[in-house]
Amino acid sequence: MKAKKSYGQHFLNKENIAKDIAESLTLMDQYPDILEVGPGMGMLTKYLLQHEEHQLKVVEADGDMIVYLHQNYPQLIPHIIPQDFLKVKLDTLFDAQFALIGNFPYNISSQILFKLLQYKTIIPEMVGMFQKEVAERVVAKPSTKAYGILSVLLQAYFHTEYLFTVGPECFTPPPRVQSAVIRLTRKDDYQSLGCDEKLFKTVVKTAFSMRRKMIRNTMKPFLPKELLFSDKFFEKRPDSIILEDYIKLTNIVAEHR
Repeated sequence: MKAKKSYGQHFLNKENIAKDIAESLTLMDQYPDILEVGPGMGMLTKYLLQHEEHQLKVVEADGDMIVYLHQNYPQLIPHIIPQDFLKVKLDTLFDAQFALIGNFPYNISSQILFKLLQYKTIIPEMVGMFQKEVAERVVAKPSTKAYGILSVLLQAYFHTEYLFTVGPECFTPPPRVQSAVIRLTRKDDYQSLGCDEKLFKTVVKTAFSMRRKMIRNTMKPFLPKELLFSDKFFEKRPDSIILEDYIKLTNIVAEHR
């Protein structure tokens, strides 16, 4: 089977890494089901199938890979979803909570993470392989180069962990970048953010639209001029503001709408 550039495919060729990824799920007592994205030739799938107490489903868009899975993992046939993951309505797949896992296609990494946010109420845990740069953005702390929209939005609802780095030689064909495995576990208080969620997302995205500018500049569409010049907080740059302050800022914006 040859990897296809159109699907962003790079097949993991190290059994020990596949096993480590499968064993990185830590909350398995909290959900009965697992969804794997892009199983390809089943390198990770075979280890997930060992968790017989969990129902495994896989989403695969590549028809050739689906044929391969039918031939080599016949027990999966009723549980293969032949679709583009980004188009799947995840709330229709299982009757209960489930984990999301995969060696995710790098060309849709951010979209996958935003989809996780969309379905956070039914996904308590995600483990995935991403391009190292994306993984670093997910776990980044304030006042670092990698800290941005993904960092703030994901960390509002999930604990994020950088697990380990994976070199290009571990894939066929080797990508031109380093890869990394991360784990996101949903916070217990994820339903009580402390502000309007939709507005929070808008405020964070607006702030980082000019990440080198002061918040005073980016918040002009939302807040009166006298307020923006009344507090030194508005002199901060978006990459130096912690999550709790973004929540406070959202509530300030809400008061002036």
